[in-house]
Amino acid sequence: MSVAQEKALSLPEKLAAFRANFEAGGAPYHAPAWVHEPMHRATAELIASGAAERALKAGDRGPEFTLKDAHGDDVSSGELLAKGPLVVTFYRGVWCPYCNLDLQALQAALPAMSALGAQLIAISPQTASNSRKSERDNQVTFPVLADPGNEVAAQFGLRFKLPDYLIELYRDVFKNDLARVNGEPSWTLPMPARYVIGTDGVIAYAEVNPDYTQRPDPHELLPVLTKMQRTVAV
Repeated sequence: MSVAQEKALSLPEKLAAFRANFEAGGAPYHAPAWVHEPMHRATAELIASGAAERALKAGDRGPEFTLKDAHGDDVSSGELLAKGPLVVTFYRGVWCPYCNLDLQALQAALPAMSALGAQLIAISPQTASNSRKSERDNQVTFPVLADPGNEVAAQFGLRFKLPDYLIELYRDVFKNDLARVNGEPSWTLPMPARYVIGTDGVIAYAEVNPDYTQRPDPHELLPVLTKMQRTVAV
């Protein structure tokens, strides 16, 4: 596939292609075949738990929060909402290739969102230094905020604890120690999610998927933001 063809793919297509290559043992990961069963099992268990159905939905009021960006400055949801609608994406961290593809797709859609008066932030449990790495590696210009212990994610109903067998896989096989990456020992993550919150604080769009390998294309947000802009104009 050429670079131009790859760029033309939607985010779901890019994620599916990455997953197919990863599960086939392709570069650069070359993961042993046996690791996929526990990963699939953990996702199936999270889906079966019904956690996604209990997360905040369109029509709910979005929690107010203040978090630090990658450079240690406070970012307030209230101050952002005073300027226009807020697009919030929750992601797992710079160690997750699916999340990095998600951030890159959001960056590509950022000019269209900005043209509709919206602002974009990403929220992750990782430390500030890892958030700076997220910004560098994915060349994003929107704020990447640190949510220690997934406290804000919990307010949205997104926080969950990894099962012990997945903790062992991440830590011992992938050498991905989330206690170190996130700077705290809870081994919790947010379910990947995307929200659009209106200036009235009410959630206008919500998408939560307990399967971290699946994310909607950011351009799906544009009709929502267009409708919100027209409502304000009227």
